[in-house]
Amino acid sequence: MLRYLAKRLAYYLVLLVVSVFLAYALASSALNPRAYFEEKQPRPSAAAVDRQLTALNINGHTPVVVRFGRWTEDLVVHGDLGRTIHGTSVNADFGRRLLVSLRLLVIGSLLGMVLGVAIGVWGAVRQYRFSDRALTLVSFVLLSTPVFLLALLLKNGAIALNQATGHQLINFTGYESPGLKGGLAAHLGDWSVHLLLPTLSLALIGLATYSRYQRGTMLDVLGSDYLRTAEAKGLTRRQALLRHGLRTAVIPMSTLFAYNFLAIFTGATFTEIIFTWHGMGEWFIQSIQENDTNSVVAVTLFTAVTVLLSGLLADTLHAALDPRVRV
Repeated sequence: MLRYLAKRLAYYLVLLVVSVFLAYALASSALNPRAYFEEKQPRPSAAAVDRQLTALNINGHTPVVVRFGRWTEDLVVHGDLGRTIHGTSVNADFGRRLLVSLRLLVIGSLLGMVLGVAIGVWGAVRQYRFSDRALTLVSFVLLSTPVFLLALLLKNGAIALNQATGHQLINFTGYESPGLKGGLAAHLGDWSVHLLLPTLSLALIGLATYSRYQRGTMLDVLGSDYLRTAEAKGLTRRQALLRHGLRTAVIPMSTLFAYNFLAIFTGATFTEIIFTWHGMGEWFIQSIQENDTNSVVAVTLFTAVTVLLSGLLADTLHAALDPRVRV
């Protein structure tokens, strides 16, 4: 098991280096930080602009491989992600926004996966009954709804509910109430209220996706010989499904979870903007608009690490569920 995971970790480290370099090269070629300085008033000289760009390690006159080498050295040796186009530390922005996005991404993705698997199993066991058809209809409606539209519908629904009751029942702006006083319980309750709608907008899409796949894999298992053998040996239908059927049917979900995490991050970008969450998605959009190369690369590094960690988690779950892959 450990040998298998060590090989997968080494494979993911290589992928991380390649993906970050490609992201760095793409950001360096697509963005134009020189325009940011040339548009200042009074307009600086070309030599002054070059000095500023060189100091930030984003000068297009320097080969991209050399710039990436300096950036990597600062990151590995000093843990420094560079400076923003405004001259501030990228690390400061990264640290402030990291927990904001992880709070939303982890809860939204795990909630969508757990509920999606449960609903998929329920639909397969009750195939073609009213509950199965109703869940299928709801799933397809959710799958055909863009994330930003779903987030806007949830936000407008909260506004209507608050206006109808005359009370602020649901807070949907920001990830915490400014100036909140109290202990840990008060802060946890406040965070939970602010998490409700953004998490739902991500979890519902994941729920619909996972439930469709889980229903299909579970239907394949229901007619298998080993399930009938388990029942013939004395297990009840429920025991056979939980001990043998679900374990086999959930294996493809682990792989799907790894590759679906990037789609969840894309949806979180719109969700953060709509609900005013100052996380990685909002920072990514702002950095592109400002031609801030180092900040864009920092966000892509975060995305690559989270996606590859989810892949490692998926491999671990796969190996735990199916001993054959360890050989």
